[in-house]
Amino acid sequence: MLFPRERLLELEERLAPYAQKAKDTRGRAHPEPESPYRTPYQKDRDRILHTTAFRRLEYKTQVFPNWAGDYYRTRLTHTLEVVQVARSIARALGLNEDLTEAIALSHDLGHPPFGHTGEKVLDELMRDHGGFEHNAQALRILTHLEVRYPGFRGLNLTHEVLEGIATHETPYAPAFKPAYQGQGTLEAQVVDLSDAIAYAAHDLDDGLRSGLLNPKELQEVPFLKALAQEAGVRLEGMEELSRRVLIRELLGLLITDATLATHRRVEAAGVKSAEEVRRHPRRLAGLSEEVEGHHRALKAFLMERLYRHPEVLRERRKAEAVLEGLFKAYTEAPELLPRHVQERIGEEGLYRAVCDYLAGMTDRFALEEYRRLSP
Repeated sequence: MLFPRERLLELEERLAPYAQKAKDTRGRAHPEPESPYRTPYQKDRDRILHTTAFRRLEYKTQVFPNWAGDYYRTRLTHTLEVVQVARSIARALGLNEDLTEAIALSHDLGHPPFGHTGEKVLDELMRDHGGFEHNAQALRILTHLEVRYPGFRGLNLTHEVLEGIATHETPYAPAFKPAYQGQGTLEAQVVDLSDAIAYAAHDLDDGLRSGLLNPKELQEVPFLKALAQEAGVRLEGMEELSRRVLIRELLGLLITDATLATHRRVEAAGVKSAEEVRRHPRRLAGLSEEVEGHHRALKAFLMERLYRHPEVLRERRKAEAVLEGLFKAYTEAPELLPRHVQERIGEEGLYRAVCDYLAGMTDRFALEEYRRLSP
């Protein structure tokens, strides 16, 4: 039995009325034939998976740099965990899983090396030249920098996938207007929520595994202490299996609450279409008020005890020195840049061409290049 694209589009009619259906896509910037056996959003997902930018995520920092150990999350494994959370919530809510997955896979493509530290450094270095923001960079990658087709630059993704990136973390940042207006699809909102759920759980896991977080410290977060007790986990002398049980229970609690709380908001809002979701005055995807309070407490704990840990801050200082050094070297001596980057200076300007090059680097490549250029 074959399921051609037309049949797949028909099956989407079973989705919730507020889901974004592929047959209702606003299309692509450049018209092109669709796949006979994939919907537009499935095609987008596949294109994203095959990009250079996606592969590079394997060697970009989440919290711990790649060289810190083989078991810590990287920007790639973080992305895959966001996909898992987002698809779980999307399926339970009757949303378009293909669109959800495409947005989730692409949501962090614009991150530079060294995580959020790298983003802050590049934004500061580009202050007088347009700044730097990872969502804008992801759109830039997918619409301009990735060149894989003879007829156009970028991947020529559908409007809804690009819209999902533009709405990541904040509803339609001013930089993206007037191309995108409103709250975004519920699929995009679910990806945003899933990002927050995934990193809270896996950063806690990595912090405990690394030893930078002491399990006894979790007693300072009341809901974690209660969750551990319910799961039969002793925080004192926590073993590896107990840590895994705790993280699994945490993820389960957050995913279930997100699903139920979002459903309640959708029902209360009475939205009957994806367009009504976009036009609603508030975002509909979110945690319940109680669990959102627990989530904020966990994030505050991680900020104080993990993200500001001396070992983590030491790596951040290294990242700052590397990116600042490379930016200075390339802007003062553009002949040091690879030929293909030099060729883009006339079109992009020196500073943006250098910024694009640095943002595309992996942690390892940036360090090697810094050592090579250092006197």
